[in-house]
Amino acid sequence: MNPTPDPKRLLVVDDERDIVELIRYNLTKEGYDVATAYNGKEALAQAGSTTALVILDLMMPVMDGFATVRKLKSTPATANIPVIILTASSHEADEVEGLELGADDYIQKPISPRKLVARVKAVLRRREQSGDEANEPPTIRQGRLAIDRRSFSVRIGDRDVFFPRKEFEILALLAAHPGKVFTREMLLNTIWGSQVIVVDRTVDVHIRKVREKLGDDADVIETIKGVGYRFKA
Repeated sequence: MNPTPDPKRLLVVDDERDIVELIRYNLTKEGYDVATAYNGKEALAQAGSTTALVILDLMMPVMDGFATVRKLKSTPATANIPVIILTASSHEADEVEGLELGADDYIQKPISPRKLVARVKAVLRRREQSGDEANEPPTIRQGRLAIDRRSFSVRIGDRDVFFPRKEFEILALLAAHPGKVFTREMLLNTIWGSQVIVVDRTVDVHIRKVREKLGDDADVIETIKGVGYRFKA
């Protein structure tokens, strides 16, 4: 059995050591166990199944934040670790790209320690809530699909298919409520949270990726034109 994430173990990644120390100091005061890294390659070496959250700068030497998020989200052992992106960039395209790669939140520099701590708590709270399905069956079965909330795994017929966390959460949410129409706003608020500002296109991109992975079963997710999406009842 894989180790479960330690809700207090965080990883802070930035090539500016004074920023790393500022973040580490403020999170340590809140009771978190903070590991540090100074580029994406070091971050990948440290991130593991016990890591609860990664706070990651975009512009770094050796391996930048985009490449690091992409690698984290494509590796089964780290795919479900929430990521908060830090950057001095004010370009909306950078924000959208980071969120579409699977990041959970996005904070611009200069950093407000109070805001950062609040965002960390909010992301971890959403993770806990999304993993707490006490009143629902742990496995959702719809036709050829078996979606296991505990292991974040999806089985389609006789094959296992890997879904990064955001794509998994979208599929699980829709499949748990067959026939219910979810607007893009509902999906954004449920999966990303109301504090994270992302565009409707983010949902459309993730839906497209989910359908690609579903293959011959892609039509179980229906588009309701001008409204949103639903899982075919």
